[in-house]
Amino acid sequence: MLASRAPVRSFALVTFGCQMNEHDSTRMAEVLRQAGYEEAPGVDQADVILVNTCSVRDKAEHKLRSEVGRLVAHKRARPGVVLGVAGCVAQQEGERLLRRVPELDLVFGPDNIAELPALLAELESGAPPQVRTVHDLDRPRFLRAEPGLGRAGVTAHVTVMKGCNERCSFCIVPHTRGPERYRESHEIVDEIARLVGAGVGEVMLLGQTVNSYRDPAGALDPAPGAGEAPWTHTHPTSARQDESELSSLLYRIAREVPGLRRLRYASPHPRHLTMSLIRAHQELPFMVRHVHLPVQSGSDRVLRRMIRRYSAAEYRERVAALRAAVPGVTLSTDVIVGFPGESRQDFEATLELVRELGFVGLFGFKYSERPFTPAQKLTDDVPEGEKSARLEELFALSDSIRRAHLEGLVGSVQAVLVEGPGRVGYSGRTEANEIVHFGAADDPTGELLPVRVVRAFKNSLEAELTDPRRAAPLGPAAKPSEKRLLPVVI
Repeated sequence: MLASRAPVRSFALVTFGCQMNEHDSTRMAEVLRQAGYEEAPGVDQADVILVNTCSVRDKAEHKLRSEVGRLVAHKRARPGVVLGVAGCVAQQEGERLLRRVPELDLVFGPDNIAELPALLAELESGAPPQVRTVHDLDRPRFLRAEPGLGRAGVTAHVTVMKGCNERCSFCIVPHTRGPERYRESHEIVDEIARLVGAGVGEVMLLGQTVNSYRDPAGALDPAPGAGEAPWTHTHPTSARQDESELSSLLYRIAREVPGLRRLRYASPHPRHLTMSLIRAHQELPFMVRHVHLPVQSGSDRVLRRMIRRYSAAEYRERVAALRAAVPGVTLSTDVIVGFPGESRQDFEATLELVRELGFVGLFGFKYSERPFTPAQKLTDDVPEGEKSARLEELFALSDSIRRAHLEGLVGSVQAVLVEGPGRVGYSGRTEANEIVHFGAADDPTGELLPVRVVRAFKNSLEAELTDPRRAAPLGPAAKPSEKRLLPVVI
């Protein structure tokens, strides 16, 4: 039994992983603020330290072990500190994590964030270490940002669904995040409207397989193009199963939140890139000209072993339809190298697909075995040295494509949504998701401004405002104004 503690009032968050994890950390901070906690200047000053974890790759787990080891040493020097682990590793390991790291006070999963203040209150009252890793399958719960205090940022994330039904053989997400659960469309639209009213210009819709979304309330009208499947490489039955209601949700957002300037979504599955979703990209002005569309491999043999449920030809056909409907749209992707049994010929097929489709961004990973996944049963693994060599070759190709793309934008005029001060000048993104740095004589944060690109860096662009009255050299920006996190409604 732990000794009774004085009330805990400050917290710090350490986050590993994807955009969903970042979003979850934001929600944790909001829940704690609403419960009366204050964010500490740093981990060393916090009374509660929470590590939000990712278990998609083993590298992320290695980082977690290193970070937790450091924090355990810190806790020993400050015995009253509460140390907790959240996120996918917490969901994956549960009680086992407490046995491995007895210094931990709290282990909780992604679906238990709303319970955080109550769990901490129990610890403060002298309760033993707490473990709470229960999926909210019967009554899914989505924490909602309520922009009632302070100024919102320029961009915001809004969750539309969670969990995944795809069962890719390499992926632990169905185990750590559970099956797909969807949020009612009216809740999503209401949250976006409140964010836009608070000054948000761009929203990213989040979900593990975001374009499989269906409205549990059944309140959405069919979107233009729903049911159309002019595919050569996809069987009509499979094409009907690919249809979802994300496009219907997008049209509803466009009707009911006309002030939204830009909308993105992540992360989609290629088989749900349907004609109705392509039509939404074509017809809705707030849809950006960029899609992140994970492919994982260019080899049909490897895709079958991954249980990705599409072929390379199907992926190419969907991309071609999107590009025909939305000229100038750019693509980024995810690729796994060294999946069990991947031959040199398989890898060459991936390189050819990357070269042909010209992805302007690529996230590459070496395959790592994950617990609770079917791929654990595949024993013909690729040697680690060969994985590293293939990943380096893939990155070299990707870097050359990206460099040529960015250099091709020099001299062009781009519309940039200004996100705020950067390390030098101000920064924002184009419709096609390129990062742009520029100088300004006054603070343009939140504005959508035309800029002329003057220089290409490795991963971003330098530009100048086209309005000479507001243009300034690219130099140190003014100190950003303090922004408060949005409170959350539970």
